[in-house]
Amino acid sequence: MTETIAVEAAPSPYRFDPTHAALVIIDMQRDFVEPGGFGETLGNDVSTLQAVVAPLQVVLADARQRGLAVIHTREGHLPDLSDCPPAKLRRGAPSLRIGAPGPKGRILIRGEYGHDIIDDLAPMPGELVVDKPGKGSFHATGLHDHLAASGITSLVVTGVTTEVCVHTTVREANDRGYECLVLSDCVGSYFPAFQEAALAMISAQGGIFGWVASSSAYLSALAAADSSLPV
Repeated sequence: MTETIAVEAAPSPYRFDPTHAALVIIDMQRDFVEPGGFGETLGNDVSTLQAVVAPLQVVLADARQRGLAVIHTREGHLPDLSDCPPAKLRRGAPSLRIGAPGPKGRILIRGEYGHDIIDDLAPMPGELVVDKPGKGSFHATGLHDHLAASGITSLVVTGVTTEVCVHTTVREANDRGYECLVLSDCVGSYFPAFQEAALAMISAQGGIFGWVASSSAYLSALAAADSSLPV
């Protein structure tokens, strides 16, 4: 027997059925999160992203224990860069560009060490890994078809970075009819001001893109529902 879970969230309680929900972990890749990766070569302090790992490990362990669908995404490109738009490749003046040799292999290239997910959040067999060429998890991927075939209507969204790939994915999902809960301490940005603004934008105007809650509020709601089930 399942029941609707109500999570204390902004702008209102987020209600979902875990049997029709998935935990989405966006781009927790070495190239973004670890020292020496692409994110650091751009001049960013990666410690702000590493702070996401510990709470996200707890959320992931809970999802696995209760059998919640888990989906990981990785941003990256084919070795010949045929799926990387010129505007993205030429963006800014970084010390290393996409495809260039870096400390963890070629930057943001599928199959390279840096492209893969960090060990602390490594996918388990049976968990979907979505390789995406863009910021959003739906663009040029089969994610929507997979979710529809699985009967998933609610997404618990985590990962990095909040204002870029997380935001783009939530906006894409919202347009497709999915109801998204973003866990505020399980998403991260290199820029604190961007983190604050991005989270506020999601829940603004009555939840224009979705809901925002802490991982403790989310886990507490699940635990409360567990305790109310008949023994």
